[in-house]
Amino acid sequence: MKGLDSAFSVQTPEGIQFVLYPAGFLIRGCAYAIDSFVQWVALILIMLWLAYGGIVGGYWFFLLMSFALNWFYHVFFELCFRGQSIGKRLLGIRVVRPDGSPVTPGASFLRNLLRFADVFLFLNLIALLCIGFSDGFRRIGDWAGDTLVVYTSRHEAFSRTSLSWLAGVAPLAPPRPLSAEEKQAILMFARRYPLLGPARADEIAHDFAAALRGGEASSAPAGSDSAYFLGIASRFSGEAP
Repeated sequence: MKGLDSAFSVQTPEGIQFVLYPAGFLIRGCAYAIDSFVQWVALILIMLWLAYGGIVGGYWFFLLMSFALNWFYHVFFELCFRGQSIGKRLLGIRVVRPDGSPVTPGASFLRNLLRFADVFLFLNLIALLCIGFSDGFRRIGDWAGDTLVVYTSRHEAFSRTSLSWLAGVAPLAPPRPLSAEEKQAILMFARRYPLLGPARADEIAHDFAAALRGGEASSAPAGSDSAYFLGIASRFSGEAP
């Protein structure tokens, strides 16, 4: 089977890199069990309401609601709550596109339309085999809809704005006093640094570093431009809001 710690490195058109951590069979199975429990509770409540409410045509209404919950429960929650059903939200996972973007209506509908194929055998054996032996732990519906189920908390950790991680970076004094705008630009660069690859970070920092150093950046060793800014950011990180 694929390693349980597998991850996808994704690069956006803007050159920002981040990591998606696909959710495995166990946590997805638990989320599915929670969602199934919610669906059954909803059906029982509807049935009790129809039984004691004297609703005309209650049997057909129950069948209609049963059909809606079975086929559109996941689609509704994934589209209205950023890829999270109730079970997924409780367990910290969500449905996204392979590039990390939100799931689309067509992708959500297709992945859930093929859910019947995953539960065709007892105990979801088809889903278990597909998730266990595929990149990104995808079931048939995920392949058809081109989606991934990923850990929400671990993904969002890469977009944090805290600069506490700069505590391990040696502070560096700038060659001249910086304006408030220049300080904010450097601090913003430091916030985005965990999302950037080293090459992209140096590319972004190069021109400003050359201007700040007075043209000395061209003779600096490779990879020093971003480190130069991180050192300055470490000096001013205490001033960050």
